[in-house]
Amino acid sequence: MKKIYMHSLGCSKNLVDSENMLGILEKKGFKVTEYADKADYIIINTCSFIRDAQQESVNAILCAADIKNEINNNAKIIVTGCLSQRFGQDLSKEIPEIDIIIGTAGFENIGQYIEEYENNGKLIICTQGDLDIHKDLPRNTLTEAWVSYLKIAEGCSNNCTFCVIPKLRGPFKSRRIENVVEEAMSLAEKGVKEIILIAQDTSKYGIDIYGERKLHELIGRISEIDGIRWVRVHYLYPEDIYDDLINEFKDNKKLLKYFDIPFQHISDNILKRMNRKTGRAQITSLIQKIRREVMDAVIRTSLITGFPGETRDDHEELKNFLREYKLDRVGIFKYSREEDTPAYRLPEQIEEEVKEQRYNELMEVQQEISYQKNLLKIGKTYDVLIEEKVGDNVYGGRTYMDSIEIDGCVYVTSDKELSLGNFYKVRIKDALEYDLMGDVEDEDY
Repeated sequence: MKKIYMHSLGCSKNLVDSENMLGILEKKGFKVTEYADKADYIIINTCSFIRDAQQESVNAILCAADIKNEINNNAKIIVTGCLSQRFGQDLSKEIPEIDIIIGTAGFENIGQYIEEYENNGKLIICTQGDLDIHKDLPRNTLTEAWVSYLKIAEGCSNNCTFCVIPKLRGPFKSRRIENVVEEAMSLAEKGVKEIILIAQDTSKYGIDIYGERKLHELIGRISEIDGIRWVRVHYLYPEDIYDDLINEFKDNKKLLKYFDIPFQHISDNILKRMNRKTGRAQITSLIQKIRREVMDAVIRTSLITGFPGETRDDHEELKNFLREYKLDRVGIFKYSREEDTPAYRLPEQIEEEVKEQRYNELMEVQQEISYQKNLLKIGKTYDVLIEEKVGDNVYGGRTYMDSIEIDGCVYVTSDKELSLGNFYKVRIKDALEYDLMGDVEDEDY
């Protein structure tokens, strides 16, 4: 029985692709190993969103090449994902140890490519084709047993000037409701309690195949599944958050009141240069509407600083926006100039030193906001999903306000042994800038 090792890089959408590849190969008789040096096939599922991600992917491939050259001469290296799609031919020339290169659309055929390679022993490069998103693919999940991502669409059609995703993943394509619900049921049967719906833009779900927005309907169907306790949604674009969806957030007890909305900036000048579909007035109006209609709503966003043409006034406007609207969760990123994007050719590129300074200023503002918001949680009780034991009588977990790997955590003290993957009532007793501390009040329920 041949062994495969998977190194998955990049976003949660890429992680789901990795899980599908493992599921496909397990079904063909391969065995998954946690040790790259023991594997017959080392798979690197790469990211190419920004330069740092590209370098991380290249480093991972070079590590696999070292294993092949120095430890396991029989190992074969398969490189998949966005870096393959973008630089497949270059990779084959620069790193000759690679045996198979598969782009973003060909991973579902990974079994056939391995078979073809074993038959002729020649380099395979496949960056053509179109992923059949309606095909039900097996999965070997890489997350903890109680949480799983569920991809509801592929690609993106927004064409923001800083983003290469449409070129790597193609236009936005929704999966059919029945396919998504069936996969959610399968995940629930395996013990998943929190499902995180993901796509590059979940708020456009359904428009391409049903002619109307269907995210609220999909959420409702998934929420009916026994065993599913939490439903979380990532990446709602502000221009497509509609009334039926807000009502679903308001009325559906399983749908977490967690709005992940990438605003990217607040200056109309910069938003226009980014080719975003919203301006300051629409963004601030949306924030006010969510807070008015959905009790205890948490708003998370991502912002880009140092975008070409960003003036000091634009930057100050963004800082003042943070101070005024006090968003709950904010990820700040320095603009990365990427080839194959329209923004790469824009004039008035910002120097790296200026980007770094502006980034630090924004982070300082948001850190204080986060700390003050956390202080207000002291004395309150929350449902916490316990996910790890970090010390004697101390556990780490998450509230509805915290998505896995990107937000804060709650450090929970308990004299009794807590079960990982279960929910507990926790009373908050102290706070840090991003994390909380509390004591268990009630047993698992």
